[in-house]
Amino acid sequence: MPLVPLDIPAGVVRHGTDSESAGRWRDVNFVRWENGSLRPIGGWVKRQKRSGNDGAFVQDVVMPNNEKPRAAEGWLTNARTPWIAAGTHNNLYAISGGGDVYGLLPSAISGATDDAVENVGFGQYFYGRARYGITRPSTGVVSAGDTWTLDTWGENLIACNTHEGKIREWALNPLSDAIEINDDGHMPSGVTAIVVTEDRFLFALGGVTSSGANKSLVSWCDREDNTVWQPLATNEAGSFTLDTPGDIVLGLQVRGRTLILTEVDAHAATYSGPPVVFGFEKVGTGCGAISPHCAISMDAGAIWMGYGSFFYYDGQQVQAMPCEVKDYVFKGMNDEQRHKITAVKNGHYNEIWWFYPSAGSKENDSYVIYDYEEKHWNIGKLNRTCGIDAGVFRKPVWMGADSNVYDHETGYEHNYTVDGELVTAYAETGPIEAGAGDNVINVTKVIPDHKATGAYEIIFKTKNYPNDSEKSVGPFPATSQTSARFQGRQIRMRINPESKTLNRIDTDGNGTNDVFSAYSDQSSVIYSVSINGRALGDINGNGTVTDQDNLRYADYAQNQTSISAEEIAYCENVIDNYMIVNYPATKQYFDVDINREDWTLGTVRLETKIGGTR
Repeated sequence: MPLVPLDIPAGVVRHGTDSESAGRWRDVNFVRWENGSLRPIGGWVKRQKRSGNDGAFVQDVVMPNNEKPRAAEGWLTNARTPWIAAGTHNNLYAISGGGDVYGLLPSAISGATDDAVENVGFGQYFYGRARYGITRPSTGVVSAGDTWTLDTWGENLIACNTHEGKIREWALNPLSDAIEINDDGHMPSGVTAIVVTEDRFLFALGGVTSSGANKSLVSWCDREDNTVWQPLATNEAGSFTLDTPGDIVLGLQVRGRTLILTEVDAHAATYSGPPVVFGFEKVGTGCGAISPHCAISMDAGAIWMGYGSFFYYDGQQVQAMPCEVKDYVFKGMNDEQRHKITAVKNGHYNEIWWFYPSAGSKENDSYVIYDYEEKHWNIGKLNRTCGIDAGVFRKPVWMGADSNVYDHETGYEHNYTVDGELVTAYAETGPIEAGAGDNVINVTKVIPDHKATGAYEIIFKTKNYPNDSEKSVGPFPATSQTSARFQGRQIRMRINPESKTLNRIDTDGNGTNDVFSAYSDQSSVIYSVSINGRALGDINGNGTVTDQDNLRYADYAQNQTSISAEEIAYCENVIDNYMIVNYPATKQYFDVDINREDWTLGTVRLETKIGGTR
């Protein structure tokens, strides 16, 4: 019989209709591809510190007052001591390598906000366009929440909060605050963001001049002296106003240049020496940055998320990136809270992750990944707000909306819930046109290509045309070839790297084995589902579901001999199979044992015979 290989290309395709993802992965979570093979994304553990005289007491590293970190910077001092700086919307902290958390401000910044709010109040609409004293109509214009930009000046930390507008420096003393840099009145105020250039200048982006706020102003200190900002013939301090209609959002260092992104375009600053000091060139239009932390430097270039697209700067010009999940990401995003979007690099796996708030959520709860080596996209659910790549520490350190600090790519445990529901690793394809022409494919055997220390399972969903109802078959173990019997014009494959066990033991909590819990709920599938004219729970076949069927299932669950071979086969092949393939709709009747081991899926092959036409 012919073998049909299900050789699904790496990456997710998620736009348009289901059929537009034909033959590709469409819905995934906590998985990645390496050299074309599907495998799980690494898990995470809470970062911990030891305290007490003997170091025996272990506690989690948590942001004070349950604040949510919005910006992070990791670095090593000259003495090779690791530090992480974390900024919330109104405070700034330093976290030592041992996990101690130190506040770097004398008090929280008054007036700073975390969530964005829509401008509908008094004074927040076009002048003279509405009646005095009434709430203004929604315009889609929002006041973004506040955050920090962080960088290092030598071994010291440089920080700027968007609400405060001051540039602060912290000199590594845990008992001292981050002090405002001062130059006798010449220091820029109202600064939006900062970046330290490759040439050892500190850029202040945005600011207030004698004529008012100038959100396209770039100011810089004297070379290697961040306390000198007044331009004189004897120094290299200076300023320049970008030719742009948009406000500056961020700056980042790339090789040989400093890239500055506004809301609408991109500019490159290049050091040229006195008297001009810096030359500025517009390198892209229509490519504005969506948030202050949406960009990652990539050696000679940079990648960032914009408004409705992703962009790449190659050192010369900006290009829009092809993205096969663009509709899914941008149409499913809470645009009002876009200032919270953050990008983190996972260099070991050649990935850039963007965490963003989905529609209906005020907090980052979703991610999109770009693999810049293999050039494909990935999606999933996870609530991270900022982080640093491995390097300062052995593992990436990312921070959550729950105020915890996590070491990522550690083991394979994904303990994550959304609205109280466990989110597990899985991968599901779009429809696969497995038959030739109008032929229906008949599958007789599933042959996986498997390498793992842990188990996972394969489920197939079949239908004969796009709007047909799907039928689920399986699960089939991914560890060995398995005989099967199903057919369809279109096939969808789902990988579940977990094992599910029917909750047959002690459902009433009395300490002894008892009946399958679905029998205690007369609205359950046991009573309501009919298969070939027979109620699903009708084990003895008398036409109704009664207590006798309940007891028979209890005997089957407890491996008793009083139930017949035919009834055992019915329980195992009909009831259990239905409950498993219809998970998670039937999840209340399961104990779920998550697979916490590594695994790799190659090309699954189906042994087939060609059937009739449809």
